[in-house]
Amino acid sequence: MKEQAVKAAGERGTGEAAVRTIGLTRLFGSLAAVDHVDLVIPYGEIFGLLGANGAGKSTLIKMLTTLLPPTSGHAQVGGFDIVGAPALVRGRIGYVPQLLSADGALTGYENLLLSAKLYGLPREERHDRIEEALDFMGLADSAKRLAKTYSGGMIRRLELAQAMLHRPAILFLDEPTIGLDPVARHVVWERLRELRSSYGMTVLITTHDMEEAETLCGELAIMHGGRIAVIGKPLELRTGLGPTASLNDVFAHYAGGGISDGGDFSGAVRTRRTARRLG
Repeated sequence: MKEQAVKAAGERGTGEAAVRTIGLTRLFGSLAAVDHVDLVIPYGEIFGLLGANGAGKSTLIKMLTTLLPPTSGHAQVGGFDIVGAPALVRGRIGYVPQLLSADGALTGYENLLLSAKLYGLPREERHDRIEEALDFMGLADSAKRLAKTYSGGMIRRLELAQAMLHRPAILFLDEPTIGLDPVARHVVWERLRELRSSYGMTVLITTHDMEEAETLCGELAIMHGGRIAVIGKPLELRTGLGPTASLNDVFAHYAGGGISDGGDFSGAVRTRRTARRLG
């Protein structure tokens, strides 16, 4: 594991931060979905990005993973500019979206083999990398089963295995445990901690789960109206609001003061579909 962690560290680009943004902005017409965001995430951090629907989290993640160009501002991920060197950025990140990324018609092993080919892993390394990822995620005994027979927690672990095959320095996860039961959620949390400790990965997650945010994340940023409303460690954010404040209180205070009716119909459909297939 030490060798793997060193290798992950060796594949970082220049710079001391895993993610650094300066004035990062994305406009859709006159709407600023992300509005001059300044953010620094150190290497080796599990960092949480919170916010109500429509706060700008997904747009920010899409820019950082090179899926969406910024309107203005700058960002470096893994030491490389998301606009000037997108291929180098993509080579240093893993991304697990909220929607299903595993193919149910393939076995667990076949899903990873397909990912290995897409990542361009040398043929002679693929089998060992796949076996290592399956074992790490606790899926070795299920490798020959079709993914459509997997439980929700197993599917999420398979998707994590896909994302870690090329040993990225930075892993982006969109709602990693949405729809999972408490046992499956805790298993995924444990695997994420192990990715950080064993491989030296930086992990950025978006979540609406306050328990998940407080349990996993060393630092949090709460977005509101396309901007970063506050950044800090969970304990510091709670005590800064009051001696009895919970993280739910912190979220309500900085994310707009209550339950948001943001999002749209298609977003609601996607979320419920994800929860249903993982349930």
